[in-house]
Amino acid sequence: MNLVDRWTSLIPSADAAASAAVAAAGLDLIARYEEPHRRYHTVRHLTEVLDVVDELASEADDLDAVRLAAWFHDAVYESGAGHAVDDVSNEEASALLAELILADLGLPAPRVAEVARLVRLTEKHTADSGDRNASVLFDADLAILAAEPARYEQYTQAVREEYREIPEELFRPGRAQILGALLQAPALYRTPAAYARFESRARANVTAEIARLASPPPK
Repeated sequence: MNLVDRWTSLIPSADAAASAAVAAAGLDLIARYEEPHRRYHTVRHLTEVLDVVDELASEADDLDAVRLAAWFHDAVYESGAGHAVDDVSNEEASALLAELILADLGLPAPRVAEVARLVRLTEKHTADSGDRNASVLFDADLAILAAEPARYEQYTQAVREEYREIPEELFRPGRAQILGALLQAPALYRTPAAYARFESRARANVTAEIARLASPPPK
C-alpha cells in the first residue's frame, strides 16, 4: 500500500468530494515531509515510523489515532532551530495543524484531540507508563536508534546536515548530551515488543556514537 492509500484508509469519506479532500490533505502532508531543508525528517522517516507502528499494533489502545499522530508528528519541522514561527515548537505547530486538518475532514472531536495530544507528547517523549498509545508512537519514532550500522550512519549524517548551521565544536557536545540522557533512562523503549527487538542494539549504537562524538572532529 502506498503512502496516500495508507493515509486515506484512516479517514472515512462519505462521498467523492470528501474523498478528494482527504487525498489532498494526504498529499499536502507528504509534500511537507519532502521540504528541501529536511534531511532526516523526511518521507523515509514517516514511512519507517508508520511501519513500526503497524508492527506494534497490538500494543496500542487506539491504533488509528497513533497512525494519524505518526503522520503529523513532524509535519512542521524547522530544520536545526527546533522551533517553528513565533517561537512555537515544531511539535506544537504540528499538533495545531493536526487539529485544523482533521477537524476539517470531519473526524470526531475525541479522535482529533487524541491525535493532537500524542503529537504534543513527542516534544519531550514523556508520558504516563500506562499510556499505550504514546508508548507505541515513541517506540516507533525511536526505532531508528536500533538500525543496522549502515542505516544508523545515514541517520547520524542526516541529523548533522539538518543542524548544519551549528559549528562542529558546539554540535558534538550538544548531540552527545542528548544521547547520554537517553542512555540514562531505565529503558529506551516502552512496549515489550519494541524493548525485546530494539533495546540492546539501540544502546550499542548510541554508545558508539557518543564515543565518536568525543573523538577529534575530522579536519
